[in-house]
Amino acid sequence: MPPMSVLEMPTGGWRQLRPWTLLRPVLTGAALLTIYYLLPLDRGGNVAGFLVGLTALTVLVIWQVRAVTTAPSPRLRAVESLTTSIPLYIVLFAGSYVTMSGRDADAFSEPLDRTDALYFTVATLATVGFGDIAAVSEAARIAVIVQMVTGVVLLGVVVKVFLGAVQIGLRRAQGAPAAGGDAPAGPVADRDDGAPSRE
Repeated sequence: MPPMSVLEMPTGGWRQLRPWTLLRPVLTGAALLTIYYLLPLDRGGNVAGFLVGLTALTVLVIWQVRAVTTAPSPRLRAVESLTTSIPLYIVLFAGSYVTMSGRDADAFSEPLDRTDALYFTVATLATVGFGDIAAVSEAARIAVIVQMVTGVVLLGVVVKVFLGAVQIGLRRAQGAPAAGGDAPAGPVADRDDGAPSRE
């Protein structure tokens, strides 16, 4: 007997799937934070390592967008993807700030430990900028500029792309054409919760 697909699950199966689907990103975020605090960042990194990390994040996002379009539950998959990509992004920049501060104690207005760097990264991403920590050196300011620009891209463009991927995935899951204009205009059953929604 072939395994039951996610689309064929009875209602009780969906209730079991959702907690795991929502728990997985939390566990991934916790694992990323644990790795961040355990990595030997005081040994110093370099620009090449940071660029490799950004490239890996970009590849991950592209792969996740593709996975959302083919997922049986595109909305859940998009949430899962975003809640994996954003913590990775935060940890990547926080790690670079810790390394930068370790190499040059005057790179920021105060030396940064891991928690300070995480705090500074989240404050910059959220565009809060309390002013208690600031980039002072030219290299630190360039890194913060890169974070600001890529943060806008991550939160703006990538979220928009994921929303588009969800729409494609919902159409594909229902057997409708993926291209716009050919899809039916009536209510569409969402595979995530079964409630009708309008496209």
